[in-house]
Amino acid sequence: MKKTLLALALATAALLTVPAAFAQNAPSDNGGWFINGNVGRTSINNGPYDGHDTGYALNGGYRWSLAPNFALGAEVGYNDLGNIHVKNIFNSNNVIDKGKSQLHGWTAGANARFNIDQNWYVSARGGIYGWKGHGLSNDANPIRKGLDNTSWYAGAGFGYNLNSNVSVGLNYDYFDAKKNHTDLSTDMVSVGAEYRF
Repeated sequence: MKKTLLALALATAALLTVPAAFAQNAPSDNGGWFINGNVGRTSINNGPYDGHDTGYALNGGYRWSLAPNFALGAEVGYNDLGNIHVKNIFNSNNVIDKGKSQLHGWTAGANARFNIDQNWYVSARGGIYGWKGHGLSNDANPIRKGLDNTSWYAGAGFGYNLNSNVSVGLNYDYFDAKKNHTDLSTDMVSVGAEYRF
């Protein structure tokens, strides 16, 4: 029993040193803590919610530098994808539209970043999406109901490094949100900015 516990402790210690070993072997300029945010046009193409709105997402996390031009990391974030009408800021209509899908939620997943050269990069992300929203069911007699569930999200992007800490880019993300014959799945094309510590 003592040998098993010792072997388990050594294996755990070895696994915990893997990210540190990668960080020592690769430059630190593409790894470390980061925060990013993006704003863009959301699209939902299902029944009564066939249309476009304005959405946003905020993320933060950490990337480990695995090679001079490649980093892999973990992220968490929050988004609101279905009920903001920016143009209504300038008139008397509601900025938050209660009749929309009101899809919003938390994300937790992995992200990767590949620097094509010193200035340009491509990125990818994906993981778990815990969401809430309101929607009309696709039944013969549609009913509007509040929904929540855990599903998935995925996305990709490309952009430009302004310096070693700041970059701007264009992203495409898809957020799966289906439950009880109601499909609020939404995609978003957005512009974003990232700051690396």
